[in-house]
Amino acid sequence: MIKKEDLLPDAEFAKRRKEWRAELLPSKRLRRVALGPYCTFYFESYDTMLFQIQEMLLVEKGGAAQVPDELAAYNPLIPNGSELVATVMFEIDDPVRREALLGRLGGAEDCFFLQVGADKVMGVPEGDVERTREDGKTSAVHFLRFPLSPAHIAVFRDPATQIMVGCEHERYGHLAALSPASRAELTRDFA
Repeated sequence: MIKKEDLLPDAEFAKRRKEWRAELLPSKRLRRVALGPYCTFYFESYDTMLFQIQEMLLVEKGGAAQVPDELAAYNPLIPNGSELVATVMFEIDDPVRREALLGRLGGAEDCFFLQVGADKVMGVPEGDVERTREDGKTSAVHFLRFPLSPAHIAVFRDPATQIMVGCEHERYGHLAALSPASRAELTRDFA
């Protein structure tokens, strides 16, 4: 959990921002997994969330009054040691195509999973807001937790077992294997 004391003053962060981003980039690349042509998983960590909070504070310039809201928004996205947490985004530059796709993917937030050996671990959407509107359009951004048992974690760590992310929505059925380097990076999230 990130606390107020963990945060740098804006001026100090601004000085370190470029260097910090460069240090974080290799980890972020390994935590990014493309799923099909339009969807990307961004597996979060303490480090990615700390940087995100610092960015929000610097950009929005809300000062000390903004800190509690940022901590409340981003702390839930830090894995607790027995889970993986991902921001899942449908990324389409063309707004017309994006609206059309999202309009066909209602309920997608309940269709994402991790395949860990023989087990399919369904993602649990954050309950902060409803991600599918009444008209059936889903959000472009979803926040998901993948709770893993000790047995799942042991299988995840076994390099002989393939680990995949997937979506079983009838209009967006895709699977993607995690690379060995990505798996090694994600195992850092386990206690």
